[in-house]
Amino acid sequence: MTTTDTPGTTASQDPGDPGAPATGGGRRLPRLREATRDLGLVVALVALVVVGVATSGERFASTSNLLVILQQAAIIGVISIGVTFVITAGGIDLSVGSVMGLATVWATTLATQTMAQDLHWIVMVFTALAVGTAAGVLNGIVVAYGRVVSFIATLAMLVAARGLAEIISDRKTQIVRVDGFLDTFRGDVLGIPVIVWIFLLVAVAGWFLLNRTTFGRRTVAIGGNPEAARLAGIKIRRHTVMVFALSGLTAGIAAVMMLARTTAGTSTNGYLYELDAIAAVVVGGTLLIGGRGTIVGTVLGVLIFATLSNIFIQNNLSISAQSLAKGAIIVGAVLLQQRFAARSRST
Repeated sequence: MTTTDTPGTTASQDPGDPGAPATGGGRRLPRLREATRDLGLVVALVALVVVGVATSGERFASTSNLLVILQQAAIIGVISIGVTFVITAGGIDLSVGSVMGLATVWATTLATQTMAQDLHWIVMVFTALAVGTAAGVLNGIVVAYGRVVSFIATLAMLVAARGLAEIISDRKTQIVRVDGFLDTFRGDVLGIPVIVWIFLLVAVAGWFLLNRTTFGRRTVAIGGNPEAARLAGIKIRRHTVMVFALSGLTAGIAAVMMLARTTAGTSTNGYLYELDAIAAVVVGGTLLIGGRGTIVGTVLGVLIFATLSNIFIQNNLSISAQSLAKGAIIVGAVLLQQRFAARSRST
């Protein structure tokens, strides 16, 4: 089932807002199914918590460990929010992990070479955001105007960004020791780490953008039926560039969070993060074929994987077993998506 609304389906609908939801009972069934899907994810997350408590006891249920889970989820979570928009629009972004690594290298190069004497640390933050956004814009231009499929375009960016990061850093790790930056982003607010608050703010902003704005409705419309969206007056190419720019921006934000957590800028930062992000988005219920996206589902998907990883670590289980479990979850989620899609087509 897709939440995409066919452009121009109602007389009162704004022609420039083709994804605007229909009114009346037509929206009740999709909303009920979406609520049921989110409830299923909540049940899965609670079940994992029960397993964690049963296998690790107080060590898992301690406040410090729960904060560790949230911190582990925060960086992937921010990246996943941006990826949710790309997939909802019918594309894919394989480059976010490499772009994040490039942004950390660029920002730490600036910090370690000149900023300590001449520039405020906020310049380093904006540099990371600018590098991520620029990479996203380039991805969008290649996809929208170069007519290159997003899989190939972002795969090329994945390789190029990692290579550029290695050139800039000379494959060395650069450490940030700027007190103002570390004091700001490594601190706590109400006992919760700042990077977790950043994740929460990005998630709320992403939910609002996708569900309560014309930008979000157009993203859904393009992913559901690009030709209908074009006929309804949406400038698909320009919107595609903006969606990829948003994904790049979230990679830049994640780079700042990574620097705050590890203080290290290296070309290996963000390695394979794109796969974790895509997995969380798919498990959360966003359709891989586009046309339906859910930020709430993505957040729950990220928390499920972070909790699962923590359980494996607490019980000294191997990374291989963890990867096997993640793979099984992803396959199960895709099979469920196909089943729901087939059922929605038959109704």
